[in-house]
Amino acid sequence: MAYSVSDIATALGAQFEGEGGLLITGAAEPALASRDQLALAMDPKYASGLSKGQARAAVVWEGADWRKLGLEAAIFTPRPRLAMSRLTRAFDQGPGLEGGIHPSAVIHPSAEIGEGAAIGPFTFIAKGVRIGPRARIASHVTISQDAKIGADALILSGVRIGNRVVIGDRFIAQPNVVIGGDGFSFVTEGKSRVEEVRETLGKPSETERQPWLRIHSLGSVTIADDVEIGANSSIDRGTVRDTQIGRGTKLDNLVQLGHNVIVGEDCLICGQTGIAGSTRVGNRVVLGGQVGVADNIFVGDDVVAAGGAILNTSAPAGRVLRGYPVVRMDQNIEMYKASRRLPRMMKQFAELQKTVKQLLDKGHDNGS
Repeated sequence: MAYSVSDIATALGAQFEGEGGLLITGAAEPALASRDQLALAMDPKYASGLSKGQARAAVVWEGADWRKLGLEAAIFTPRPRLAMSRLTRAFDQGPGLEGGIHPSAVIHPSAEIGEGAAIGPFTFIAKGVRIGPRARIASHVTISQDAKIGADALILSGVRIGNRVVIGDRFIAQPNVVIGGDGFSFVTEGKSRVEEVRETLGKPSETERQPWLRIHSLGSVTIADDVEIGANSSIDRGTVRDTQIGRGTKLDNLVQLGHNVIVGEDCLICGQTGIAGSTRVGNRVVLGGQVGVADNIFVGDDVVAAGGAILNTSAPAGRVLRGYPVVRMDQNIEMYKASRRLPRMMKQFAELQKTVKQLLDKGHDNGS
């Protein structure tokens, strides 16, 4: 599908100059763009790439001299990443799923499939499942008993959805997501070594051998509208109540949410982040890559935790955190700067020790 430069500018809410009738079939990096592609040169540092590519039109930074850059048309945007969102949505060709229900799909007679839904090959849909209208379900997906999925869902290959999971509208699950596996919850007949460590802070003790007994997960998972879950992520069902994810929250790849976790609305949780059981996360929280969140704590609204942070205690609303042990970001940066100075300080300290010893020795000799 092709769009004119003027149509693209209108869709972006941006201004354009030059030949607005040029037809554009896609977007590309400046150095790789063909004649019918729109080059994405939204910062002066990308300008040099325009001369290497063939693009006649580009999205450029405000104030760019587009004629000098050899372009026939230019679109100016004050917010490049927002422009990227709208552009990529317009040119996205989608996952390439075929319509209708594939003959190899296994669907229980009691399942309700909404109008216009597409179901791919070798997908299994169990008893009592409800699938909303226009849902697109790829191949090798399993949707277990009594699960409910809203309208316009996109569920890609290999996804596993457990029984009684409830999911809202416009849900996106990338490949191999698992929603509704049992929580990781075990107990011993007597006091376990872990319980003793918590009480004694690790003092040596003798612990009898005893097996771990499963605490079964009776709850499920509830996911609100407009949630996206990245590839190979896992959401455990609750022990008694449901694990919950709020409206508009986005999870990256390889994210783990433990049993009973509650995540609020419009959160961003980046790759390899793990949130332990029964923790509550507020609204608009951003957790960077490889963040670890301990169990049974609360993370307040609008908290931002930089990549690699470890949250062992509750975090108040609005706090920006970094490091391990986690502290305020400004404090962590000061601590990092101080640690960089430690080798020099230790060398100075050693020299000072040597000087003091020489002075003491000299005074001792004079006194004798």
